[in-house]
Amino acid sequence: MPLSNQVILVTGAGGGLGGTAALALAKQGAQIILLDKRIPKLERIYDAIVNDGGPEPVMYPFDLAGASEEQYQEMADAIEQRYGALQGLLHSAAELSAYTPIAIHKTQDWGHTLNVNLNAPFLLCRVLLPLLQKSVHASIVFTSDSSTRKPQAYSGAFGVSKIALEGFAKILAEELEAGGKIRVNSLIPGPVNSPLRKKVYPGEDKSVLPEMSSLAPIYCYLFDTASIGVTGQIIDAQNFTR
Repeated sequence: MPLSNQVILVTGAGGGLGGTAALALAKQGAQIILLDKRIPKLERIYDAIVNDGGPEPVMYPFDLAGASEEQYQEMADAIEQRYGALQGLLHSAAELSAYTPIAIHKTQDWGHTLNVNLNAPFLLCRVLLPLLQKSVHASIVFTSDSSTRKPQAYSGAFGVSKIALEGFAKILAEELEAGGKIRVNSLIPGPVNSPLRKKVYPGEDKSVLPEMSSLAPIYCYLFDTASIGVTGQIIDAQNFTR
């Protein structure tokens, strides 16, 4: 169990990719903190982990977009009180209402998307960095998107947020590299049969897409000791080799 005694927080844990990552990491012995705003979805992945024999996870209902800075800090304080330190942080939560032309993009949707996809990762990193620094080694993983390589029309706030998130990840990686404790990388999951993919491309033949479970080895690698020393990288799941 290579991830035994590792505490990893997963945002968007009730979603497709977040749930897949949480289950994969728990299978390797990690203690998972499941963070999502939808309690029924948290309960489903909680049950899946327990039924699969993984360590009992912790559910933390939390609205990334609506929470105040004080609530973010309260969450960090609660984690410190329970665990003392943190070894992993996976930013998997994502907001994408629909592909929309900029000319008719609603201001409210724009702000909400940026809050979930960009501002929340910043706030989480800021309040959780002290706990990650307490570990001998720790890993932060951001979830990017292939559209950042070639910005697409109509991707709106989602596209802008993912481009900015990759930049943020690289800045953070450079700031933390000298310390030698915390590695920071971005993962591009690529086209997989996920709920978000179904929402964006409803007419697509999903039978030709890889299942979300195909990403399990990548998630485990990024939080395992095998990735120590790998930082500031953009890892494309379609080209991943160990």
